[in-house]
Amino acid sequence: MNLPVEVITQSGQLYAAVQEIGGSKAIAVDTEANSRHRYPEQLCLIQLATLDKIFVIDTIKLKEIGPLKDIFLDASIIKVFHTADYDIRSLNRHFGFQIHGVFDTAIAARFTGISKFGLATLLEDLLKITIEKSQLLQKADWGKRPLSSEALEYAANDVRHLLSLKDFLDKRLRELGRTTWVTQECSRLEELRYEPGDPETAFLSLKGANKLNGSSLAVLKPLFMFREKEALKQNRPPYFVIPHSTLLYLAANPKADLSKTPGLGKTGLERFGQGLQRALTEGLAGPPIYRGTTEKLTREDTELPKLDRAEQDQRLKHLKAWRESMGKLLSLDQSLIWPRVSLERLACAPDTLDIELTSGDIRRWQHDNFASSLSILLESL
Repeated sequence: MNLPVEVITQSGQLYAAVQEIGGSKAIAVDTEANSRHRYPEQLCLIQLATLDKIFVIDTIKLKEIGPLKDIFLDASIIKVFHTADYDIRSLNRHFGFQIHGVFDTAIAARFTGISKFGLATLLEDLLKITIEKSQLLQKADWGKRPLSSEALEYAANDVRHLLSLKDFLDKRLRELGRTTWVTQECSRLEELRYEPGDPETAFLSLKGANKLNGSSLAVLKPLFMFREKEALKQNRPPYFVIPHSTLLYLAANPKADLSKTPGLGKTGLERFGQGLQRALTEGLAGPPIYRGTTEKLTREDTELPKLDRAEQDQRLKHLKAWRESMGKLLSLDQSLIWPRVSLERLACAPDTLDIELTSGDIRRWQHDNFASSLSILLESL
């Protein structure tokens, strides 16, 4: 589909583009950011496609993109994304946008029974369209200007065929009777907002931190916060300043020789040695830190039966087998049938399905299609 591409760098162009887009029934949407190169990241491009044209909006050069706000709010214009989660949070984070009328082609593909739902794979398998997915451009600094013709083509290709892909998947969903399922899933995406993490607890989300004990977590916290300050100072992603593995190693071995610490090196030692040593000293002097645990679903008024571990495990085994069989019956990924966390709760309290159905984990389409079958199984257990 050889659509013309307009690169928008001036306010007048943007206003004109909004006028063109305003009459569309659906538009394709994607974004490009530079999280591998800047910290905090910048949202560098917004790509929009109609049936007739592709607009590549340069959010680095444009100082004001407010005219797009009404387009994104207008639920009568379907916004077609592929894996929308990151894009929706990013648009909200950087510009305060809220998105109504979302259709996610990755979600739609999963509900047709497709297991490989990367954009390039879907276009090749379903529409016989091949697009280039350059590893170099995937990792490019989209904040640099000017953008090369190859980079602009790459960005445009991410939205060029999305409307055609939506139409194909729409047809298949109607044939399967699952249109409502996808509509409900996509509606949940519209509620997404960017929520900045709590700087006091952000260190707990570091991959591998869950394996550390309380004393090591107490050391990890000041190490993490030291790296965060350095990353902001240098405008570089934290893991490029000091690797995650280095922080975890030091947290677990706070008295290690910094000159022999993996991932630090001579340059890192010269630049960060004193700061790391201060963080280690602070962490060793502090009290242990323990993770709190909270239940997603509170059952304050329910007497939960105290089952031994073996009985809970046996019930969970039956519940997972039920979910697997439903998935096979419908040729659907079993994880879509019912949330695992809900099955785990029901394994502990099998007589609380009515309460479980009020959980935010359970979708309306899951309730309508599977609750009755699940209820019968729970009664038999």
